Amino acid sequence: MAGQGRRTETPGNPYLRGLFEPVREEVSARDLAVSGRIPEGLDGRFLRNGPNPLNIEDPAAYHWFNGPGMVHGVRLRDGRAEWYRNRWVRNDATAAALGDKPVHGPRHLDMDFAPNTHILNFAGRCLATVEGGPLPYELDGDLATIGPYDFQGTLPGGFAAHTKVDPVSGELHAVAYCWAYPYVQYLVVGSDGRVRRRVDVPVEGRPMMHDFSLTASYVLLYDLPVVFDPAAASSPSALPYVWDPERRPRLGVLPREGRAEDIRWLEIEPCFVFHPMNAYEDGSGLLTVHLVRYDRLFAAPDRHGPDETPPRLVRWSVDLAAGTVREDGVDERAVEFPRVDPRRESGAHRYGYGVLEPEGGYGGDRARRHLLSPTTPAPEVTQVGVGIVKFDLERGRSDLHRFHPRGDVGEAVFVPRADGRAEDDGWLLTYAFDPDRGATDLVVLAAQDLSGEPVARVHLPVRVPVGFHGNWVPEA
Repeated sequence: MAGQGRRTETPGNPYLRGLFEPVREEVSARDLAVSGRIPEGLDGRFLRNGPNPLNIEDPAAYHWFNGPGMVHGVRLRDGRAEWYRNRWVRNDATAAALGDKPVHGPRHLDMDFAPNTHILNFAGRCLATVEGGPLPYELDGDLATIGPYDFQGTLPGGFAAHTKVDPVSGELHAVAYCWAYPYVQYLVVGSDGRVRRRVDVPVEGRPMMHDFSLTASYVLLYDLPVVFDPAAASSPSALPYVWDPERRPRLGVLPREGRAEDIRWLEIEPCFVFHPMNAYEDGSGLLTVHLVRYDRLFAAPDRHGPDETPPRLVRWSVDLAAGTVREDGVDERAVEFPRVDPRRESGAHRYGYGVLEPEGGYGGDRARRHLLSPTTPAPEVTQVGVGIVKFDLERGRSDLHRFHPRGDVGEAVFVPRADGRAEDDGWLLTYAFDPDRGATDLVVLAAQDLSGEPVARVHLPVRVPVGFHGNWVPEA
């Protein structure tokens, strides 16, 4: 046990109890118990990031998105689960709370936030990321914090929560925004780990751009009605972004090698998009985008998390010649955290994966449920449950793996089989809470037999709180 955080009982804030309750210790466990058999082809680490607050000044006002990041990881090799670790990302405040020395390194606008949103491995570095202006933080192979990272001094400002790796060029793409700037930055990082391209795209109103889409020729920017609110920013616990019903929503289409003035802005219906699934071109000027859409978000006056309209998977058909965007529904169920085979990023794909959510989305109803005890009465949960969905977007079908009706499941990451040619030949890895054990499992599912029994369950010794995004980091 490497560090301790003070427990805060907060019955009034649903994002500090139940499955969201912070874990209080950093744990290292070796030779984990496994049910089933871990595929020999899985040689690497499954990592996931998410908020895990230590000391909260005002628990009643705490927003889920503001907790310092904790990364959870499992090392798989030779059919074994060698270890599990969870580690706080150590910015100055987190290091001080844990009694550690502060880490040193660059800062952007004096912001020092422990990134809590995503974790990626690029150019030999493991980076925890967050949006809004702070730098990513680099971690070592054992999840210890090395410090803030600015891509060898080439990052012109802050960074982004979400990135895309072009499977053809191997370059890393990102769209970064910051409350202090009247523009967003399209960034391309070369395989040498240095930023090689920067385009500042003017955008008024300082909108939140959580994610973006990439095709073979274009970058898609989501300029939507969630904007920076200075009044909300005055509180250290509140999320400083609100729904602006007067803002005109737009989709920006920027050529990858174009200038800022080359962007085309296309009108769309009011909505918010946290996470696109993927985007691609058909060669005739039509772009297809699958994404998760909210009708409205962050409009409620008393907010602790994203608990308003449910998210739905839709398809946008972008006609560049006509300058139009047509929307078609794909699935009426509430889903979030869409993913595809990473080899298909920015190209045509048949399959996509997502998390079947309670009707209130990945905050919402889940935050209002008490799921830690298998004896807790929860009739509404037995009717809904959670699961992993596989979408066959060509045939309009789906397959579903349901989990314990009082359990929970996080984002599923597709890992292709090394010698597999089919798009769905591989595994889905996810963290799933097991209420019968009161702890979390790393679950390995066969993507081609999603509704079947898990290939393997790695039994972790602790609960992994509800969090955000992760990745599979292969050993070589």
